[in-house]
Amino acid sequence: MTSATLPPIAHTDPVNAQILAVSEDRIQGFVRDPIAEIAEKSGVDVDTVIERLQAMLRAGTIRRIRQTLMATSLADGALVAWQFPEGANIDAAFDFMFQRDPFSGHVVTRSTDAASPGSNYRLWTTVKAPQGYSIEKHCALLAKLTGAEHFRIMPAHRIFALGVGHVRRKGMEPGSKSDELADVKDTTLVELTDLEWEVLTALKRELTPEEVRLDLWRSRAAEAGVSLETFLDVAEQLNRRGVIGRFSTFLEHVKPLQSGERVTRFNALFHWAVPPGREMEAGREVGRFHILTHCYWREGGEEFRNVNIMAVAHGTDKQLVLAHKAAIDAHLAEVGIPLLYTNVFWGGRSEIKPSEIAPAAYREWCLEQGVDPSSMHE
Repeated sequence: MTSATLPPIAHTDPVNAQILAVSEDRIQGFVRDPIAEIAEKSGVDVDTVIERLQAMLRAGTIRRIRQTLMATSLADGALVAWQFPEGANIDAAFDFMFQRDPFSGHVVTRSTDAASPGSNYRLWTTVKAPQGYSIEKHCALLAKLTGAEHFRIMPAHRIFALGVGHVRRKGMEPGSKSDELADVKDTTLVELTDLEWEVLTALKRELTPEEVRLDLWRSRAAEAGVSLETFLDVAEQLNRRGVIGRFSTFLEHVKPLQSGERVTRFNALFHWAVPPGREMEAGREVGRFHILTHCYWREGGEEFRNVNIMAVAHGTDKQLVLAHKAAIDAHLAEVGIPLLYTNVFWGGRSEIKPSEIAPAAYREWCLEQGVDPSSMHE
């Protein structure tokens, strides 16, 4: 192709936006031909879908395409806030979590607009401990390796919203919400057989540009060492057991794109404290709001004024992000849920990668750190 005929790579291109509005978070669960499904739901022909997704992936507009898992059903996971000594440079700790710990996913520096409870916790990560291993011991090891003096582990008791969809959220009015209460997802662990782990490991690996095509699972079945029908059957069984998330294209939403644009500028972690015993009710009300990419029941403890509902929203305008939060606050008051405390932690430096959840990978990592894997058991 000449430069004049190269496909557009901007997420704002009308055809790309049409595709991304579906491909970011509208292909739920496991489907046998996700690319064909994106084409059908977006109304864009399949050849163009393939061409555009490949181009955006190569250009970095899309940072990864993969089948996601409900990792909370496969490994103990938590949001972890890290406190470092006063004046410490946390860049080295950030780099270690992102580059050298496969079990840390989101790695984000956060700050508040004013000094407030928990504002001395400047590094936030998501952490997964594969089945059989202790998340507390893993975080204690990370603290030793990075110089953290304290950490707060906040597992998700329930999930009320989980889906990115930055493109479809552009221009969304504050207060936009579902007519129904948010569904509740459990976080009970599901045990897998060796065959299921083999299929899952091949299933979850991100796609190369060349793999973005029809019938893409055929090569993954070969990678897992099983027939295509066995691969599809196992994947569909796992889907029915609630282990599979969505097939998704993840936009680079923090760093400037090759085109110079940014998908978002502000990443806000909202904190709410509601009366104990009303977490499920509050979570289902908050989770209704379309702007939220994540919403969980997590316990912040005394360090964070006992907040118990947390959610994430993104936007290009800070005041608009705050207007979305104000609409949620007003709704909680309207439905009679007292708000005991609230805060916003703004994201700064940020890197995101899928958290590894395979027990075999954890054993290998421990040995690389000079740690006996058996010492990290629960």
